[in-house]
Amino acid sequence: MNIKRTDSDALNATITLEVEKADYHHQVENVLANYRKTANIPGFRKGHVPVSLINKKYRVPVLVEEINKLIQAELNKYITSENLNLLGNPLPKSQDNINWENEEFTFEFEVGLAPEFEVDVKGKKAITQYEIKTDDKTINNQIDRIRENYGKLIAKKEVAEGNEVTGVFRNDEEEINADATFSTSKIKGKTNLKKFIGAKVGDTLELKTKGLFENDQDLATFLKLDSAKADGLKVDVTFEITEVNEREKAELNQEFYDKLFGPDTVKSEDELREKLREDAAKQFAQQTDQKLLTDITESLIENTKFDLPADFLKRWIANNGENQFTEEEAAEEYNRSEKGLRYQLIESNIVKNNEELQLKFEDLQDYSRTMIRQQMAQYGHMDATDEEVDQVVARIMSNQDEVKRMSEQLQNEKMLKFFKENAKLKKKELTYEQFIEEAYKPQ
Repeated sequence: MNIKRTDSDALNATITLEVEKADYHHQVENVLANYRKTANIPGFRKGHVPVSLINKKYRVPVLVEEINKLIQAELNKYITSENLNLLGNPLPKSQDNINWENEEFTFEFEVGLAPEFEVDVKGKKAITQYEIKTDDKTINNQIDRIRENYGKLIAKKEVAEGNEVTGVFRNDEEEINADATFSTSKIKGKTNLKKFIGAKVGDTLELKTKGLFENDQDLATFLKLDSAKADGLKVDVTFEITEVNEREKAELNQEFYDKLFGPDTVKSEDELREKLREDAAKQFAQQTDQKLLTDITESLIENTKFDLPADFLKRWIANNGENQFTEEEAAEEYNRSEKGLRYQLIESNIVKNNEELQLKFEDLQDYSRTMIRQQMAQYGHMDATDEEVDQVVARIMSNQDEVKRMSEQLQNEKMLKFFKENAKLKKKELTYEQFIEEAYKPQ
């Protein structure tokens, strides 16, 4: 078989395969011989069907199948031997009028070639690396919330500011009949709050939905409405009070600390504050790291310039998979996936040129062991043996989906560490509220 490549340009090429009789004849004859041994054709004993009849009935479909297998194998072998970095898969050129009576055949495949380019990880413009500080106000609010959650309810006969109120919202026309429990701190405005303060269990209040709660989503939650219906809802409702409770905060004592963190892990309010700061820092770090990775990704895509074989990729999308796309649908799909493809190529380029980023099987095993030990510790199994851990790791490594998931996770961690060490960054410290407002504000 003769195989050659003809480049149209730096990103597009055609691979031509010239198939001769010697390439397929032996295999085709073997298959037909087996067919003759097993074929059940009326009027002939098994194994005695005339060769001419077998050829007439089966030769062309067998020839087509064997040549297809041959060209796929040879095409893959050629791509590997030539180290071709392809985008998508080879697309066969249309050949509607093949004469299968011939002995020689020519097949052509279009291929899209990955572009050659360089990546400047450092870049010209510094990217913000956020660091969230856990100020005293944040810690105080968190402690208050935890004390409330672990506190106890004291029944009251009438509503006072800060109490929790339980009751039923009703409006027959809007088919509202919803049980709800909420703190008076959720109520918006002095006029609405005044209707609640001093009200007793069994009282029914006349209320308007517009501006009833500080948060618009609360109206949907407490009246059990979907957000679309609750948005801008202006109707009268009644609220029958069935229960009033004062939530007494839990005391800051050893019993409280043990409930939160286990026996004797925390022994004082100062230790509690330090533990909450550590836990918050870990949670915040996950968010700031993800934001940093996203921003670096966007920057690399924007500033790393290279062309793609766009026309080929659109044709490949249109003809790839079970569902056929129209040209317009394929173009839309390409536009949606282009940024992702660009980053895949950029990341592959970075990994190829930095050996420490290349995943090895041993790295994945070690990473799996670490993850398993952490998970076991969370469930109280602090002293797992190496044998126990390795048994779990072996099960994970035999699951392709798990291996893929952990490989992606480890690769992301390696890339993040690499970017922190090599990208041009500027650190910025702020509170969590400031981070949310600045990092996720609409562009």
